[in-house]
Amino acid sequence: MKKQLRLMGMLLLMAAIHSCQAQTATELHLLTTFHLSGTGGWDYLAIQPGSNKLYVSHATQVNIVNKTTGDSLGVIPNTTGVHGITFVPNLKKGYTTNGGLNTLSIFDLQTDKVLGQLSVGENPDAIMYDEYSKRLIVCNGRSHTISIVDPEYDKVVGIIDVGGKPEEAVTNGAGTLFVNIEDKNEIVVIDLKSKQVLHHWALDPGEAPTGLAIDNITHRLFSACSESSLLIVLDAVNGAIISKIPIGAGCDGVVFDKVTKCIYASNGEGNLTVIKEEGNDKYSKIATLPTKRGARTIALDETTHKLYLPTAEFETTHKLNSRPTIIPNTFQVLVLGK
Repeated sequence: MKKQLRLMGMLLLMAAIHSCQAQTATELHLLTTFHLSGTGGWDYLAIQPGSNKLYVSHATQVNIVNKTTGDSLGVIPNTTGVHGITFVPNLKKGYTTNGGLNTLSIFDLQTDKVLGQLSVGENPDAIMYDEYSKRLIVCNGRSHTISIVDPEYDKVVGIIDVGGKPEEAVTNGAGTLFVNIEDKNEIVVIDLKSKQVLHHWALDPGEAPTGLAIDNITHRLFSACSESSLLIVLDAVNGAIISKIPIGAGCDGVVFDKVTKCIYASNGEGNLTVIKEEGNDKYSKIATLPTKRGARTIALDETTHKLYLPTAEFETTHKLNSRPTIIPNTFQVLVLGK
């Protein structure tokens, strides 16, 4: 009888913990919506560390807004086909990837004045700065390469063929780069010192990997696979698949909050999947929160733990197998928090 009571107590405690986690997740809700002018599509957005600036890719420019109020702070012009934005704080420089121009725009972080452009590969997409190697990592979608850029001199110092379309990249902070290859359903592992490909890790049954995040404490990769609506969790040391978690359709972004241990997948169908990393390789989907159709990319403010998701309003009728038409001047950023 005592054993049964202890077992019941443990089960009740586990249920209470799970309920508390789910409750915490559902406390996340839409706080406000920033409405931005202009027409055209979008991709990534990024928060400048140590500032109140949110940079949002928007067709031929990058909108700069106050991350708290949504007030406009300016634009970075002439970024045709812009995808990604990143920052090199110690050099006081920022960079955008201009997919339609095959260039990076370089801008001053204090004034947001454009300092110049740098040619990279074809259709540069995601971009990140790796503090360990002091290099920029640029994913060139059409040329199937990674450009390695020295931001001190704004010079391409390496080109790595990854054998497929690189969608997003993360590093382990110790010289190893991981890249989602969207059309090959794999992650490519690169040694940044030698600039050599080390491994090709299959994501099966994951298809069309897009967003990618990493936990450098547990050494786990989180790859969002948009066509299979799965988040694949991998061991960042050996590539072993640890977990396969259902998410929404059309995901193009995933972020990991290292404080709350939550993984957020932004799904273009109009919702946000919240997954809790509970330790011992246990991952629980604790909430699916409504957002808006088209809100497929995401940025995390590591200071406030707010989430930012760009989207727009769409016409209700469109041709079969074609992209829905964006209603002009409805571009917006959803802000979620507690």
